[in-house]
Amino acid sequence: MSHTIGQRIPRHDAVLQVTGQAEYGVDLTRAGMLFAKVLRSPHPHAKILKLDTTLAESQPGVAAVITAEDVPHNRFGFTHLDQPLLAEEKVRYRGDAVAVVAAESLEVAEEATNLIQTEYEPLPGVFDPLQAMNANAPLVHEASESNIAAHIKIRHGDIEQGWKQSDEIVEETIKTQMVEHCHLEPHAALAEIDPRGVMTVYSSVQRPFLIASDLGKILKMPLNRIRVVVTAVGGGFGGKNEISLEPYICLLALKTKRPVKMVYTREEEFQATTVRHPYIVKFKSGVKRDGDLVARQVTIISDTGAYVSWGESTLSKASIHAAGPYQIPHVKIDGYLVYTNNNIGGAMRGFGVPQLGFAYECHTDTVAERIGMDPLEFRLKNMIVDGSTLPTGQILEKVFLKETLHQALKLAGWRKEVELA
Repeated sequence: MSHTIGQRIPRHDAVLQVTGQAEYGVDLTRAGMLFAKVLRSPHPHAKILKLDTTLAESQPGVAAVITAEDVPHNRFGFTHLDQPLLAEEKVRYRGDAVAVVAAESLEVAEEATNLIQTEYEPLPGVFDPLQAMNANAPLVHEASESNIAAHIKIRHGDIEQGWKQSDEIVEETIKTQMVEHCHLEPHAALAEIDPRGVMTVYSSVQRPFLIASDLGKILKMPLNRIRVVVTAVGGGFGGKNEISLEPYICLLALKTKRPVKMVYTREEEFQATTVRHPYIVKFKSGVKRDGDLVARQVTIISDTGAYVSWGESTLSKASIHAAGPYQIPHVKIDGYLVYTNNNIGGAMRGFGVPQLGFAYECHTDTVAERIGMDPLEFRLKNMIVDGSTLPTGQILEKVFLKETLHQALKLAGWRKEVELA
């Protein structure tokens, strides 16, 4: 490593990128290739009363139409197998897929989706995670007892004792918004099956082996018959972390015995792919007048949307970091993952921690202001050091947070008049 540190290392794909030789999913083509398009629900929550594909299937140029009945195992998910590949009895968000068409051209596929006859019975929806937690809220998943999909608890010390030891108690609620990944390249993939029955999927994905594993379960195929080849990835940021359009084209390739390609429109990227979870974070912090943080209680309410996807895993990371990089004797953290009829929350860079980092640092400023202490001095007084114990019980080693902050302040020329601890 010594010969690379501090050196300008060339990117091996740079020449391919700037000369246009890099092959992205949208560039893929095969002889006899079909083009696929998804029909999506216009309703955020509704029963499916009618789904008739007869007229679409009869159109010239249409090779196949698939619905939930054509999916060998119509459930997937990371921690909860709660998401159907194609909706069955009802839809749970505006964008839920109900059918997929493969045709000789994209134009024919799009026209055919408009010929699929559907009828829905709209159901009451729930779009606020706080309201979704109420006992009388409409259930997103009717088989569940409530819309709370997961509850993560972390306890350290005695929070009630912490309140008694505090001179000031500061409460604050901070909200973060839903964020779409907005990578320049949309989801794009091509699937083809060879005479031996081996399915090869060329896709712009971040985790090919995870994609292959999920495809194996959905298609009920052994993994030695599934290959996932990663094309050049034009941005992902977590949004290409899990399956999206790959199962659709695989099913169509199996049905037609022809290569099938699908590329999401920008509208579909916003409508049907996963987003960063919006969080509602409630803080209650106890502090002494000299600036010592004594207690912190954090309640996180995560809007996971219609399905869990990576929501529980993301919330667990957020909960672990919720108290911030501070030494606090008494901590109580509760993370709630809540179903709504909104877009599905999934993986995005930072995996739940950016929301909490923003929230706990805003709140830390509020606490410092309440006791009239410089926010920089307040942080230096309370931040973790070697030997600190996190709320999870982990004892930290080789912590260079103070040294890093000192160096950053020095280089920035920040607050030179303040004597740093």
